[in-house]
Amino acid sequence: MGNHSSSQLPPEWKAKLREETTFSDKELDDWYKGFRRDCPSGQLTGDEFKKIYSHFFPFGNASRFAEFVFRTFDKDGNGQIDFMEFVLALSITSRGTPEQKLKWAFSMYDLDGDGEITKDEMLEVVEAIYAMIGPSVKLPEDEDTPQKRMEKIFREMDVDCNERLSLEEFIQGAKKDPSIVRLLQSDTVGGGGEQASS
Repeated sequence: MGNHSSSQLPPEWKAKLREETTFSDKELDDWYKGFRRDCPSGQLTGDEFKKIYSHFFPFGNASRFAEFVFRTFDKDGNGQIDFMEFVLALSITSRGTPEQKLKWAFSMYDLDGDGEITKDEMLEVVEAIYAMIGPSVKLPEDEDTPQKRMEKIFREMDVDCNERLSLEEFIQGAKKDPSIVRLLQSDTVGGGGEQASS
C-alpha cells in the first residue's frame, strides 16, 4: 500500500477506503492526520503497536496479545501496518457486522492460518489475554485459569468433538450462545468478570 509523505490522504486511497469501510471522508481525513502524526514514516511497527496497546492495559502485560492483534492487522505480512491496513482492520473491529468481527477474531486465534483453531492455539491466545488483564479482574471459578477458559470454549463450540474449531463452528457457536463471545474477548470486565478491589 506504500509509504505516503503527504499530510493529505491521497484521493485514490480515500476512494478505496470509502468503498471498503463505513468511515466518512472527514473520519478518514482525521484518522490519516492522526496516523501520520503518530507514525511519521507512514508505517506502524510491531514494537510501536505493543507500546500503544500497553497503555490500554496498564495492570498487565499486553505484549503477547498485541502481537496477535498486530498479525491480523498486518495483512501483507511485512512486519509493519500501513494506513490502509490500519483503517481496514479498524473498520471491521469497530463497525463491522457481528459476522465480520467473528471472522476477524477467528483469524486472530488461528495462529498458523490453516483454517482451524486447535486447543493449543486457543490456549496460547487465552494465556496472552490473562497476562494482559493481569490480576485486576476476578473471574468465575470455571474460567479462573487459561486452561479452564479454553476448555469451556471448546465444550461449547467444538460440535464434532475433533479438538479443532472450524470457522463455521466458531461462528455458529458464538451466534448460538453470545456469552461465548465474552469468553473470546479481552474485555472481561464488561462481560461478567468483576473488578477486584484493591
